[in-house]
Parts: sequence; C-alpha cells; structure tokens
Amino acid sequence: MLAVETSGITRQFDKVCAVDRLDLRVESGIFYGFLGPNGAGKSTTIKMLTGILAPTRGTMRVLEADLSDPEAARAVKQRVGVVPEDLALFDNLTAREYLTFVGRMYRLPPATVRERCGELLAMMDLAGAEKKVTLEFSHGMKKKLALAAALLPDPELLFLDEPFEGIDAVASRMLKDVLLTFVKRGRTVFLTSHVLEIVEKLCTHVGIIVNGRLVEQASMADIRRNGSLEERFLAIVGNGHAPAQKLSWLEE
Repeated sequence: MLAVETSGITRQFDKVCAVDRLDLRVESGIFYGFLGPNGAGKSTTIKMLTGILAPTRGTMRVLEADLSDPEAARAVKQRVGVVPEDLALFDNLTAREYLTFVGRMYRLPPATVRERCGELLAMMDLAGAEKKVTLEFSHGMKKKLALAAALLPDPELLFLDEPFEGIDAVASRMLKDVLLTFVKRGRTVFLTSHVLEIVEKLCTHVGIIVNGRLVEQASMADIRRNGSLEERFLAIVGNGHAPAQKLSWLEE
C-alpha cells in the first residue's frame, strides 16, 4: 500500500512554478525524508498533500484516498497528523485547551483526549506551563505543542515540516525515539528537514526536490552504497551552482 502517491502535481503562483510535475511514491510503514534547498517546494508539497492548497494540475492520493474527491479528502484527514511550517496555534488557549480542541476536531472520545493530553504534555515537558496561554510560549515550546497535537490522534501518516528546528537537544532526542517507535508500529512519517545528519539517521527512504522538480527518490541503503547522504545531496543540489563567495578578511 502507498501512503502517498502523486502524479504530475504542479502548483503555480502567478508566473512562479513552486512545484513542477511531481511524481511521488511513498510506501506505507517507512520513514521518508523529503529534502531540498530553501524554496525548492517542500512546504508547498506538504500543503497540497494535507489539503491546505489545491494543485494547479495533477492528481494526489493519500492513504489510497483520492484528494480530488472532497468527501474522501475530508475522511482521510482523520487519519493524518501534521506539523506545518507555520505552526497555526491559537494564542489565547493553554496547551491543554488546545490539545482538547484538536481532540474534538478528530472526534476522539473525551476520556481518550484527557489521557493522551496528560501523557503528551508530560512527554513534551509542558506540564509545568499548564496555566500559560500559547502566546506566552517560546518558539521551542510552540513547536513541541504542535508536535503533541499531531501525535494526539495516533495517525497512520504523519507530515512533519522541519520538526527539529527550534527545539532543544533533550526534546530532539525524545522526538527521535517517538518517531522511530511510531514507524515500528507500521505507521508512516513524511519529514522535511535541513539537518541531513538527522535524516540519514532516521529515514529509510529519501526524495530530493530542486526547483520544484523531484530529482532523486531512493532508499537510504542505496544511497549509502555510494557514500553519505550529505555527499549525494550536495552532488545533486550543488550541480551547476557557483562556489560560495569567499570573505576576504577571513583569508588573511
């Protein structure tokens, strides 16, 4: 079964083509790293796959649901968790209030929401901030709350847009362990990150997008046969780019 399948999806913003004829095939039960330089189209792709943006053309299937069918797209959202690029939290709710709201949106039983809220807040080290509204949270705390909300419904597929950005080393280690356990249970993670060391350690498969086009899709095992992920990424992304300008005062 494919968790994500796209055929020729394209997203045009006026004269700018953010995603260009993208063909993805992501098997269920894998840890998939979706990589690319800034502005390559990663976040736009996630927004299309999660129903925030419609493609200009092309077709998409998530957990075998055709996203062009509004009823199927609505139903599949109950089976997906998302940490978006812009965290989209409600500033005037506490962490527990926000998670309770998310649980209601997923139509989870109230007892399940209460139990999972307590565990998630403790795991994310947010239990001590129960009386604060999210407006008072640091960026790292907001990121952890968004991660908790994504995990709350125990989704089959998890979309994570730069989840490790802005969180401390302890939280980062905890998140890695949670995600690896998540995948061991047969669930799927679709991750974007600029930290290639994390991707190489966690992911079983990767796709690389440049200027909106998919230029590589392979297993990590295949990539490692010819070197590291960083070497492969730089060989693809750096191709045709001018070398970095040197700073004269650092050469003295």
